[in-house]
Amino acid sequence: RRFWGWLNAVFNKVDYERIQAVGPDRAASEWLLRCGALVRYRGYEKWQQDYNGLPTGPLGKYKIEAINATESCIMYRGFDYLDGLEHVSEIKLQKCIYIQDECLQRISETKNLQKSLLQLKIISCGNVTDKGVIALHKLTNLEYLYLSDLPGIRQKETTARILQQALPNLELELDLD
Repeated sequence: RRFWGWLNAVFNKVDYERIQAVGPDRAASEWLLRCGALVRYRGYEKWQQDYNGLPTGPLGKYKIEAINATESCIMYRGFDYLDGLEHVSEIKLQKCIYIQDECLQRISETKNLQKSLLQLKIISCGNVTDKGVIALHKLTNLEYLYLSDLPGIRQKETTARILQQALPNLELELDLD
């Protein structure tokens, strides 16, 4: 168990020189795929899942539009990779054991995601609580939020009300029983 924690920390270590060298979308793609997540690029329907099959071509050509982090090992430590992403409109966090309130707060405070993120799904992430969900109120363009199987959500009515007040155009779907 200690080994896996160490390995996940290595996978999530941010390489700022790499971001500078290849750009934010390529560097974030490498991080996400290394951690077991999938990415979809703007203008493409197919999900990229193979690290060794990352597309080549001019730097900056492939812009991340969607992230599916189902059962991935992404953790807060690597979230600096999200800073430069300008086109991410949807994120799915499902069965991510390292996702916690601080991760959701970080997503909400990322300026580019405040502008671009339209859909967010958080499913079966056991370390997420009301505090983390409420932190999402800064995602002013968020149109759809799906919350399911989150045992850390203890005050779902209050949390939902706070979010709806902050984001009146938000379609909030709850499956928290």
